[in-house]
Amino acid sequence: MKDTNCFKYLLGFSVVAAGTVGADDSLADGQITFVSQGGAYQEAQTIAILDPVAEALGITINQESAPDAWPMIRTQGTTGQAVWDVVDTPPLNCVRGGNQGLIEELDFSQIPNAESMPEEYKTPYSVAYEFYSSVLAYNPDAFDGNPPQSWEDFWNVEEFPGNRALRNHPLGTLEAALMADGVAREELYPLDVDRAFEKLEEIKPHITTWWTSGGQSAQLLYDGEVDMLMIWNGRVSAIINEGANAEFTYNDGVLQNTHLCIIEGAPNLETAVEFINAAIDPEYQANLPLHIDYGPGNPAAFDTGKIPDDRARELPSFPENAERQVLMSYEWWASSAGEEAERRWLDFMQR
Repeated sequence: MKDTNCFKYLLGFSVVAAGTVGADDSLADGQITFVSQGGAYQEAQTIAILDPVAEALGITINQESAPDAWPMIRTQGTTGQAVWDVVDTPPLNCVRGGNQGLIEELDFSQIPNAESMPEEYKTPYSVAYEFYSSVLAYNPDAFDGNPPQSWEDFWNVEEFPGNRALRNHPLGTLEAALMADGVAREELYPLDVDRAFEKLEEIKPHITTWWTSGGQSAQLLYDGEVDMLMIWNGRVSAIINEGANAEFTYNDGVLQNTHLCIIEGAPNLETAVEFINAAIDPEYQANLPLHIDYGPGNPAAFDTGKIPDDRARELPSFPENAERQVLMSYEWWASSAGEEAERRWLDFMQR
């Protein structure tokens, strides 16, 4: 689960974004309950997307936060007593929820703004909302002008000595292991799980910390406890802006995202669909990178002229950066093979 983009994290987040009556009077009394992940990320999207959309549609957006939305998705979908409408969550939750009848299947004929998005940015149950990346970051002073630039370098402990850290989670980490073993980005899926864990066994003795939160990963690099690590791009950008001696590369990055999906039996289904279509409008999407270091889910946002070129080039989903990365297949992670890989990870970490 993606963490927020600063050390501050709001465990509780409850905001009402009230819109005025828009051109479509039929939505004047509409409302939805929208759930995201809290912290700086939810604050940024409120300013960039939620408030403008609420005003444009003339609806009220009641916000809640759930850094791990899956338990509530499962409970609400299973009991048939949904109180949420739209959830901003990793697409793994949307896909496995859809497969289990907990998430509504989308009718994309009602979501025209999705037409400009690549097919791989959509699932039958969800559509991309924003992008972030798991990247290789490092302390440049530790490498005398020759820093690591790939996961193959990260695994090369002889030519690139130093303390290392990886995320204590299989998503992204298995992909990095396979790229370190020479698997081409376009050939990663379906993941060769045996090969990935074999490669992880090689690096495991050299990992000083298996981090469990975005804040911890950033602190490790900020304090100089590690020389290189896997980290979310927003986290390393934040500490660089705070003066940390750190750099990162999008080479071999694992491009990840959150999606918007609708709880099965949502109490405000029609308005929820209207909201999703508006929320992925390129004009609103282009606002988000102006407030936080995440890329727009709709790449058409880069064509609006609202994102300055130098800012666009910093973002994980900027086309030139995206081409250097692998787009995570949440469909694979939602499959039985992916679920088995998650269970195997627990055994790997306990040994």
